Amino acid sequence: MSATRTVSTPHGSGSQLSWAAADSWTMTRRELAHWIRQPAQVVVGLVFPVMMLLMFGYLIGGGQGVQGDFTSYLVPGMLTMTMAFGLEATMLSVTQDLGKGVIDRFRSMPMNSGAVLVGRSVADMLQSAIGLTVMIGVGYAIGWRWHEGFASFLGAVGLLLLLRFAMLWIGIHLAMVAGKPELVQAVQILVWPVSFLSNAIASPASMPSWLGAIVEWNPMSATATAVRGLFGNPGTVGDSWAATHAQLLAVAWPVVLIAVFFPLAVRRFKGLSR
Repeated sequence: MSATRTVSTPHGSGSQLSWAAADSWTMTRRELAHWIRQPAQVVVGLVFPVMMLLMFGYLIGGGQGVQGDFTSYLVPGMLTMTMAFGLEATMLSVTQDLGKGVIDRFRSMPMNSGAVLVGRSVADMLQSAIGLTVMIGVGYAIGWRWHEGFASFLGAVGLLLLLRFAMLWIGIHLAMVAGKPELVQAVQILVWPVSFLSNAIASPASMPSWLGAIVEWNPMSATATAVRGLFGNPGTVGDSWAATHAQLLAVAWPVVLIAVFFPLAVRRFKGLSR
């Protein structure tokens, strides 16, 4: 059974834009209110990547094929991996709203249809920015430093958040495809191989040639390599096109992913049964 939504929209593009912005901010405030009601989920999301950084830095070790200090190599890689680890939280939030019928209720209200997705994305990006700040602080505490100017630092942070924005829309789309929180775990299994099949914690030079080639073309590897360059940290040794054009790929890969998954997510959202 479907319901027809009749909403009187304000006249004029300016009024429509203000209407959409107000609805989107309302949905963003709703997502932020969840942080207060469910602080444990937020804390776990912040602590988990910190534990991963400390584990690889002190317990497991690594740095195969890395020239220079491993901590300086590891921290930018872990910052990159952190942008992917948030995928699970995004998917869980969306699937929980779908399962409870919350999104159906929102769609029946006199509000902009895209406000739900915008609110979700803004809240996730805010949480990612906070998580990135925490990780940078922990990295600094264990001895990591950046050696370039503040503009390069901001450029590196921008590339990391651009990757997160791309992962965000992948998560929103996959969540609506999965539909149930129970199916999120099946999708999550794919995140780990993609994350570790990158140069975040080891250089492709230490891998078999065929595997190293795959690793170098991983979008996460492009961001990690570009971020290391902007931070002035040691990078991977390689003369392949992907390795020498990492900054270009660090922009191109997220843009392509957003161009693919953003319209897919919007189309899927519009096609949800009401």
